[in-house]
Amino acid sequence: MKIIPAIDIIEGQCVRLSRGDYNQKTTYAATPVEMAKLYEEVGIKRIHVVDLDGAKAGHPCNLESLREIAGSTSLDIEWGGGIKCREHLEAVIDAGADHVIIGSLAVKQPVLMEEWLIEFGGDRIILGADLRDGMVSVGGWLEDSSFTIDDLLERFLPYGLKEAIVTDISKDGMLQGPSTELYVDLAKRYPIIDFTVSGGISSMEDIKRLKNHGLDRVIVGKAIYEGRIKLNELIMDN
Repeated sequence: MKIIPAIDIIEGQCVRLSRGDYNQKTTYAATPVEMAKLYEEVGIKRIHVVDLDGAKAGHPCNLESLREIAGSTSLDIEWGGGIKCREHLEAVIDAGADHVIIGSLAVKQPVLMEEWLIEFGGDRIILGADLRDGMVSVGGWLEDSSFTIDDLLERFLPYGLKEAIVTDISKDGMLQGPSTELYVDLAKRYPIIDFTVSGGISSMEDIKRLKNHGLDRVIVGKAIYEGRIKLNELIMDN
């Protein structure tokens, strides 16, 4: 099981939202680079970082935090939020991202997503799909689209898609457990894709249950910040 700690950033600070609501924000004392260093110290190899300002604004806003993390650690960084054009993509890569999560653009400019998958490869370009009532939401979860996760997977698989981070917005930040059945179903129907579970993780028991269902990637955020999962518990074949 690969546990991938999440660092969500607003104005250079670590935060967590509840159900994607910017008005339900908890801000934590540690800076993004401090959290990244803590994760590296306990043996974590990969972190999930989201520029929430960027997701809302439509362009990267916290690249300095990315530079600090990349310059201070050897962590594998997957980064998302506000990437709407090639200039944004290149800025994020130049700042130190190893993998780039594409969400809204995949819905609104699918041809560009296809081009990036061909050019940069499925190891670098990750599909980020945030689901509300089964439909994909975009723009920092502020706008619902008419697309399902299946629509996106079927569209991008022929172009080399390998990874997808799927978030159930209703679970995110609520510490009520993940939507296990959703991920089991996706993994069964799309075995070629590496799915990352995102949203709702409240304890190590949640993670163990996911592992027992054959799921092997999970993002954990609020449960760490709230002390429900200890740093020394994060390594499970990581």
